Amino acid sequence: MKYISTRNNKKTFEFKDVFIKGLADDGGLFVPQSLNSYGETEINSFRELEYNELAKKIISTFIGNFMSENDLSKIIDKSYSVFRNKNVVNLTKVGDRSVLELFHGPTLAFKDVAMQLLGNFYEYYLNNENQKINIVVATSGDTGAAAIDAIKGKKNVNIFVLHPHNRVSSVQRKLMTTGKDENVFNIAINGNFDDCQNLVKSMFADKSFSDGIKMSGVNSINWARIIAQSVYYFYSYFLADDSKQPINFSVPTGNFGDVYAGYLAKKMGLPINKLIVATNQNDILHRAISKGSYEVEKVAETISPSMDIQIASNFERLIYDLNNEDDKQTINAMNDIKEKGKYIIDKEKLDKINTNFLSTKMNEEEVLKTIKQVYEKFEVVLDPHSAIGYGAFDKVNISGNNIVLATAHPCKFPDAIKDAINIKAELPKDLMYILDEKENYDIIDNNVDKVQQHIKERI
Repeated sequence: MKYISTRNNKKTFEFKDVFIKGLADDGGLFVPQSLNSYGETEINSFRELEYNELAKKIISTFIGNFMSENDLSKIIDKSYSVFRNKNVVNLTKVGDRSVLELFHGPTLAFKDVAMQLLGNFYEYYLNNENQKINIVVATSGDTGAAAIDAIKGKKNVNIFVLHPHNRVSSVQRKLMTTGKDENVFNIAINGNFDDCQNLVKSMFADKSFSDGIKMSGVNSINWARIIAQSVYYFYSYFLADDSKQPINFSVPTGNFGDVYAGYLAKKMGLPINKLIVATNQNDILHRAISKGSYEVEKVAETISPSMDIQIASNFERLIYDLNNEDDKQTINAMNDIKEKGKYIIDKEKLDKINTNFLSTKMNEEEVLKTIKQVYEKFEVVLDPHSAIGYGAFDKVNISGNNIVLATAHPCKFPDAIKDAINIKAELPKDLMYILDEKENYDIIDNNVDKVQQHIKERI
């Protein structure tokens, strides 16, 4: 399989380049040049596979000659051996819908599913190529911890994690900052997540800097993460009630990566009916999908901080699709967003979006109310992000086999859980130690020169 950039569909890349670079040199995102889809018979043949075996089937189609089938099998088994659930994820019935628990990995968030695989991909690549790289990643809370756990202690790679200072939960921060590995560096930026993300994009765009430090990225724009996340859509589809009812997924969404993985699964032939983009009050994606206005507003701080985002980077991949894979139109759209803070989606494109996506938003009061109602009715505790996904089905009122992606363990957001149901959400026993560990991070202004200098002094 060959890959191209959303901003240049003439030049092709191998998976190795796509995985290592993360972001194309022209600022675009990598997508397959062409995508093979499975037929109904082939999809049904996957039904009885355990999670690891299903992952091997799906991921192998995307990586070309990056590694042998045997090496891929070993890496997938190694990646998922650290999960608390034998089959990585768990699907449980909660009322009239099912909840897909994606938080059984080392850092208690869905990011682990892709990130553990990514960490072992890096190790494999660097050992074979005898290279050293520096990963720079922005996080709104969960990505950073997952990336650190996947990269810590590995040879020939450093990781620098930028998080917004005082804008992640204390548990999210401590999962990042209490490690003692020499290849891990935490940076708290005086700003919001979009500021962190823009700093990373600026550093990638500065070729003298990014080439000089051999910079790589593991944010949700990295295609390897997208393909790894697509697997659990297939797996949960097979676990869902075996009926002729349509299957819908509700996805708590900030950067559009997780829900795009569902869209990829649908493009691969998985018969998903609708993907619900469930947002908090930072609702740029809801406004885009429901009204056709992708317009950047000020980021509001919420109890679902991983979704406190106004610039959803992965949305560019959908824009590329909407423009019939025209790279020039995609460039124009992205320039509008950068220069005007706005991209207007015409009716034809909006109709195309709505064949695959619906959207909702929830304010703080609604999130807390949903956590309370679910707990009182079913004795299930949802974190704020998962509650937004759960409540979305009440708003869109769509029938079928409805699956909610539960993206994080509630213990990562103890204050919100306490406010909602007056219960202390406890960390698993094997992670309790982080509460008393010394934290290690540096606070830096939202200034790319200062951040670059900080990184250069540590490599």
